[in-house]
Parts: sequence; C-alpha cells; structure tokens
Amino acid sequence: MLIARSLVFNVLFYVHISLRMMALLVLLPFPRKTMVRAVQAWARDNLKLLKVVTGTAVEFRGLDRLPPGAVLVASKHQSTWETFALLTILDDPTFVLKRELMWVPLFGWLAARAGMVPVNRGAGSSALADMNERAREEAARGRQIVIFPEGTRRPPGAEPAYKFGIAHLYGNLDIPCVPIALNSGLYWPRRRFIRRPGTILVEILEPIPPGLPRKEFMDELQTRLEAASARLLAEGTARLSEATDAGSREIGRPAA
Repeated sequence: MLIARSLVFNVLFYVHISLRMMALLVLLPFPRKTMVRAVQAWARDNLKLLKVVTGTAVEFRGLDRLPPGAVLVASKHQSTWETFALLTILDDPTFVLKRELMWVPLFGWLAARAGMVPVNRGAGSSALADMNERAREEAARGRQIVIFPEGTRRPPGAEPAYKFGIAHLYGNLDIPCVPIALNSGLYWPRRRFIRRPGTILVEILEPIPPGLPRKEFMDELQTRLEAASARLLAEGTARLSEATDAGSREIGRPAA
C-alpha cells in the first residue's frame, strides 16, 4: 500500500504542477501579489493532496513567533516538501533560488513574476552582491526572504553544512532572522518516490534580532536549528516506529 499510494501521489503531484503552471500564465499581466496568492493556493492544495492520498499531514508549531513584515527566514532543507509548504504560513514570501531555475520554461516565468530572488552560484562575490541587492528590494516591500542555509537538501541527521550566504544576507538586510526546524525528510525522503504516512513537524523558533556580528549570528543560527531539528527528528522517528509496530501487530493478529 505504501508503494501504491506513493506512486499515485507522485503522478497526481506532477500532473497538478504542470496544469497549475499553465493556468497561472494568465496571471502574468496582473500585480505580483496576485501571483503570490495563486501560488500559495497551489501549495495548500498540495498539502491536502498529500494528506488524502498518502496520509501525510503537517503540524506547524510556534506560528505566533513569526513577526509581521520583512524577516529573513532560514529553514532546514531535507525535502522538496518545504519548498511549497512554507508558502502556506508566510504572508508574502520570496525564495532565494539558483538562477538556472529562472530559465526553466513556465516555472521561470512564474517565479520572475512572483519576485523570487535568483543567485548565480558560479559568480563568486558578485553573486552575493546581486543577491543582497535583490533581497533588499523585496525586504523593502515587507516580504519574507526565505533561504535554505545549507543550499541543498540534506538527509535527516546529516552533518550540518551551512553556507556563508545566509550571513551576508543577515548582515546586509538588518532585519530579524527566523529559524525554522523540521523533519520532512522522514516522510518525503530526498531522491526517493516514497511518501510515508504520519505527521511532518515544523517548528518556528524565536527570531534572532538584527545586529549580531556575522560569526556570532552563524553560530547562533546553527546551534538553534540543529538542536531543534534533532529534537523533531527523534520525535518523528519514535512516531514512525510506533506506527510500524502497531501495523505489525495488526497484521499478526489472528482472525476472529
């Protein structure tokens, strides 16, 4: 059943993406925020689809810790899941993403209209300058700048590999940084099509105020995120183990 449900979900998920992107093209002449709202609706539909087909839900903790207006959001990145799920809890988000994604037909056009922040990873210091400038423009609009500090998906429990780009943004934007811990990789593993039933845990941590020296900020961010993510990983692993044990007992129960 796990494989069958995962297969059905993946087919529906990618069909949904394709159809939704084509439908969203009609919004290109409309204001940017109209596009953002439409993409957020798509993200909410994805969460519903995931829950109905695979039994994978989500629990957001600490939503009251999200301050209004412009903030820098630093999230753990274990799965494709958070690339759309975080859209549902932020008012006017924009993601820092690699520039090559902006060249993808349909997706790139929609991302540009939604005001995403591209970064050319191969351009060195000039890439950081461009990223900072674009992020400043979006922060001035009161938007939430979302970045994955490790740059790419990492398996749950992997050694942290934080990039210094997050410190550059923090130092230049002069806005609070909100760390977000999660355990999505347990249920939507990277580079696998399996989608496990259960509840993905996401925790918004206390904001880090602006103005810290960059090295101190990096240490604080990593300490908070890794500790919270390890705690969520342990909780999620225990829940999965309990569900597996319960399923085994059910299968082994003799017929009445």
